[in-house]
Amino acid sequence: MKPVRTLVEALGAGVLVLDGGLSNQLETQGCDLSDALWSARLLADGPEQIEAAHAAYVRAGARVLITSSYQATFEGFARRGVDREEAARLLARSVELARSAAAGVGEEVWVAGSVGPYGAMLADGSEYRGRYGLSVRELEAFHRPRIEALAAAEPDVLALETVPDVTEAEALLRAVEGCGVPVWLSYTVEGGRTRAGQDLAEAFAVAAGNDRVIAVGVNCCDPAEAGPAVELAVAVTGKPAVVYPNSGERWDARARGWRGDIAFDPARAADWAASGARLIGGCCRVGPTTISALGSSLVTERGAG
Repeated sequence: MKPVRTLVEALGAGVLVLDGGLSNQLETQGCDLSDALWSARLLADGPEQIEAAHAAYVRAGARVLITSSYQATFEGFARRGVDREEAARLLARSVELARSAAAGVGEEVWVAGSVGPYGAMLADGSEYRGRYGLSVRELEAFHRPRIEALAAAEPDVLALETVPDVTEAEALLRAVEGCGVPVWLSYTVEGGRTRAGQDLAEAFAVAAGNDRVIAVGVNCCDPAEAGPAVELAVAVTGKPAVVYPNSGERWDARARGWRGDIAFDPARAADWAASGARLIGGCCRVGPTTISALGSSLVTERGAG
């Protein structure tokens, strides 16, 4: 069942808690994600696991669920022998599973259809580098078919997420034209710049004045990057910010493992909200317990205010 209010209406009323990392919750449930399709493999092989992971975040207080379609593409499925008709059905299933997990919670829960970057399809960590050597037109042609498939499943919003460079952002914004679904645009950043090294203010500016974009911000980054990015996104675009950083650990693409210490502090969420963030959650390695603490921090802050 879809929420009564649109996501835009809900954002006008206050902050919404996003979920955390889907992959780490699936691994906690015992799923093997070593396949190149990552969590998207389970759309075919274990949909009940995806629904259970979403449900864990709903119980933790998440009111926006991001679908398992981040790494789901027609090209990726084709390499596994899945034809286009079946791939489109699996993309639609990602939305259906999130809706099903939200059923019966007694509160509105919105579904964000995940549109990951081109580099996610390559499964080689290149989404953290960008600059694939493809033109805006080529990237638009890659993204449009699955955007159309996801939009047809009627999510509340499309999450254009973990975008590493301006070229891909421009392509994505072209690809969603006419899809009939609002979007948010979220870059992955490092050192106050896009992962491709571009000026972050210029990167956010591509969404300024675009009425289809309802929020702009960052995800899949170090938590220390989040605060300054939120302030900049709001200042440049005048839109609400979306922010969902990683745990603070770093992904080693070559070793295919996480390195470093956890630095995600749920209490920071109140500061992000004060700076204009209206969609707040976590990304890789941020689980339901942390999302629950994040939500409690926001409730405590509102109560104190």
